[in-house]
Amino acid sequence: MNENLELGLRITLIGIGATGVMDAWAWLLRRLGIPSLNFAYLGRLIGHLLQGQWPHGSIAKAPPVAGELWLGWTAHYSIGIALCALLVAIFGLGWARSPTLGPALLIGVVTVVAPLLILQPALGAGIASTKTAAPLANSLKSLATHTVFGLGLYLAARLVAVLIPAAR
Repeated sequence: MNENLELGLRITLIGIGATGVMDAWAWLLRRLGIPSLNFAYLGRLIGHLLQGQWPHGSIAKAPPVAGELWLGWTAHYSIGIALCALLVAIFGLGWARSPTLGPALLIGVVTVVAPLLILQPALGAGIASTKTAAPLANSLKSLATHTVFGLGLYLAARLVAVLIPAAR
């Protein structure tokens, strides 16, 4: 396997794995009665963005978009892969071959700015959920979720490092 193929494969598998870990966390939260993002709303947001509408007063009240759930889940996993690519771009292929926890957690924690400053306002929740009933709790939940994503980056990278040998 050449190095470019190895790089793409590692980024894709690690990104998918880390996003899966984050989804397991969201599932656990829902089981505990703590709601998490409905990915149909993410798909709806993207669908409306493609039609030139951004942001929304309340994405839940916006008209549905055909295929919004599929679009939301696809975007969710694509973003996970893109954030993994950011991690590898910063810390190098060497990190993906021999991962350490620090860089993965750093990326997870730093990327919480995206939902706080971009996604939540676009969905109608305000910057850092200020238009919701519990802005601090929602912001802390976002931070915890992105920290779990960072942990997922590390765990997925460890697994991929075992499964895929380094290109020579």
